[in-house]
Amino acid sequence: MLDIQGLRVARGSGAQAHRVCLPALQLGRGEIRAITGESGCGKSTLLEAIGLLLAPQELTQYRLGREHLDVRQLLQANDQSALAAVRSRQLGFVLQSGGLLPFLKVRDNISLPRRLLGLPARSAHVEKALQVLRLQPLLDKYPQALSIGERQRVACVRAIAHEPQLLLADEPTAALDPVNARRLFELLLSIVRELGLTALVVSHDWALIDEFGLARLGAVSREGETGFVPVA
Repeated sequence: MLDIQGLRVARGSGAQAHRVCLPALQLGRGEIRAITGESGCGKSTLLEAIGLLLAPQELTQYRLGREHLDVRQLLQANDQSALAAVRSRQLGFVLQSGGLLPFLKVRDNISLPRRLLGLPARSAHVEKALQVLRLQPLLDKYPQALSIGERQRVACVRAIAHEPQLLLADEPTAALDPVNARRLFELLLSIVRELGLTALVVSHDWALIDEFGLARLGAVSREGETGFVPVA
């Protein structure tokens, strides 16, 4: 499902540049991996590079999905149309900010990815997510009427609505109380496994990571560079 080798990306330039490296990562269907490390080490930068929002400086291999799509070739060719198609169909994003469209109600924010891709309006796993996260009473509200935690829960449902092959979540539980954080983590894991997705979750909540027994990519930092490697 996901095979990345020799990824290196930089944020900033000159003396202020910070490089982020991922030597190797292979994940199969239904697998989820947590990304951990101190604040500012480059976790979000790594997620942006994998999510095709930030072009890498170096990349040996990047294959994605059941068809083993050669993403590296698309990046080398700078095929922006094809890359945009991969982002919209194959990837699901949960941003720290939530990223909901303020002029759409909650139900329309959630259904937008499916409508844009021409998928059927009804989705059993979306309905399950709405129930588990107790979002039904919010469906006719606009994002500005929601709390930060409610927006984040809605953003998580929207990210999985179109059944992407790779889910990328940046601190999805940061704005949630412990009960809802656990509920959301449990939901994400069950959906990843039921639909055969692959997921990378940036999280500072090590207690939740340990509770659910998630394998981790941990940050190893030195001057000007952070590498992410498996943690036993």
